Amino acid sequence: MEYFRQTVGSEKLSGIIDIPQSLRGRKAEVIVLFSDDTVQKKTKPPKRPIGFAKGAEIPATFFESPSEEELQLWGL
Repeated sequence: MEYFRQTVGSEKLSGIIDIPQSLRGRKAEVIVLFSDDTVQKKTKPPKRPIGFAKGAEIPATFFESPSEEELQLWGL
């Protein structure tokens, strides 16, 4: 496993990690370990087209106002 060590001031790390107030302004030892490049990266699921199934149509009656009887059934 390859790694490297370096001692730096905590102000250099403040842009990368949240340094607790009690540790600010002090020296820090940084050890960097490299991860394996063969780890699988998460992939996004394939995009699906938006819409109805092929050949499906909305009947014209869908856009008509409901009858009084149907409105009463819905409690409206």
